[in-house]
Amino acid sequence: MAAGEVSIRDFTTSQLTGLLHSVGIGDNIADCVSLLADALGPGALRSISDPIRWASGVADDHSPVEFSTAFGIGERPVVRMIVEPTANTPSRQDNTAAALRALRRMARRADVDTSRFDAVADLFLPEHPEQDFVFWYSLVLQHATPPAVKVYLNPEVRGGAAADGLVHEALSRTGFGAGHAALRAHALTRPGLDRYSFFALDLVERRRARVKVYVSHDLAGVADVTRAAQAATGVDSDRLPDFCLLTGGREHPTFGGRPLVSSFTFMDGDDTAPSGYSLYVPIRDYVNDDAEARARVLAVMAKYGLDATQFDRALDSIAQRPLDEGVGLIAHVSLRMGRPRPGISVYLSSEAYSTTAPRSATSVAV
Repeated sequence: MAAGEVSIRDFTTSQLTGLLHSVGIGDNIADCVSLLADALGPGALRSISDPIRWASGVADDHSPVEFSTAFGIGERPVVRMIVEPTANTPSRQDNTAAALRALRRMARRADVDTSRFDAVADLFLPEHPEQDFVFWYSLVLQHATPPAVKVYLNPEVRGGAAADGLVHEALSRTGFGAGHAALRAHALTRPGLDRYSFFALDLVERRRARVKVYVSHDLAGVADVTRAAQAATGVDSDRLPDFCLLTGGREHPTFGGRPLVSSFTFMDGDDTAPSGYSLYVPIRDYVNDDAEARARVLAVMAKYGLDATQFDRALDSIAQRPLDEGVGLIAHVSLRMGRPRPGISVYLSSEAYSTTAPRSATSVAV
């Protein structure tokens, strides 16, 4: 295949191979690459030079893959990918069918337990979904451990007005219904500005599996996400102001670009509230270019006692250009607190289709 005819599947699996090598995950690369190829579906065989047939919401350039690397003190990095499967002729219904076929294929090669997914599938997979995002995957890859699979579902797939009831019912069916009240009391306090964005499930056996609820906070400040974090037990929400300052670059910012996102993790034993909380800052909206984003990530990692060497190796494996020649390669930075693995995650765009030009100092969102 000529350079201009590389498929999105081949482009992103090549990036994945380099990323895994960069962080020392070299023992099962062939299986990991094959898992990504399966998850992408048949639509990923099209050349990246062809017009985009499906504008995926996974990444800014509409490519259907976003990479991330999770770092924790004393732990090996973990590589993750968010993937949207697409059909040969993409549509909401056909992409969902492609995703379900991909799940059957992945179940033959990975440690997949679909019991919780089966319990909520009828809620999130209607015959006529109201939004393009219906069903995404996250693939989780780490040293000396079989790959794991997670699904992302859309709470607004039946419309925004139905989202709260949908999440409540899904939490009830997965054993965490009593935790819904904590989310309502702390994370969804601003009508029209706080909204459910994802409902996610680990497809592993029930004792280890997480159920996660994500809430987007438009026009939010530090006080808003600090209040949201208080929905989770055992989480030190006092760490959030420094994290917001380091990633947002302002003393008391209101994040007026892409929203801040909270995620709440429910695990076995979380009877009335989640025990894990993460805050995701869409750093690409609050910097001029990726050189500035990298500098902020390095400051965050220094703050939390993390060695940035492997982050730089991961970044180098994905980057195809000088960092100051675009913005969005470093897409999000998240602070993970509570169970199961506190630390920092950095999200990297594949930029398979395009690169966003750097901004001027006066055009950064506030």
